[in-house]
Amino acid sequence: MTASELQERLISFAALIIEFSKYIKRDKAGLTLIDQMTRSSISSALNYGEATGAESPKDFVHKMQVVLKELKETWVALRIVEKSLLHSNQGLYISSLDECNQLISIFTKSVTTNKMKIRDS
Repeated sequence: MTASELQERLISFAALIIEFSKYIKRDKAGLTLIDQMTRSSISSALNYGEATGAESPKDFVHKMQVVLKELKETWVALRIVEKSLLHSNQGLYISSLDECNQLISIFTKSVTTNKMKIRDS
């Protein structure tokens, strides 16, 4: 997967989370989770943009770790929404959680691989 394809995938993921948020209850807990989830999913896309312009391999790894952190934060928020029965669209929930899991796997592998490259150089 190219950097531009991965960037597009992160943008699409953020849009998916925004769409899913329309189906979350608008009570205090729901609004808090909507805010957190949309911010962390959007941040993952924005931070990946920064990573592609990293100044060094170490800077790249650091920025990729920030992307991973934001994706994990989104994953936890999704799980809280599900466990708290705060949403009304199971299909979008499953799609969102699946894509988040896939992205976490991609970024975990990338961070691990790039850390090894730095260590071996």
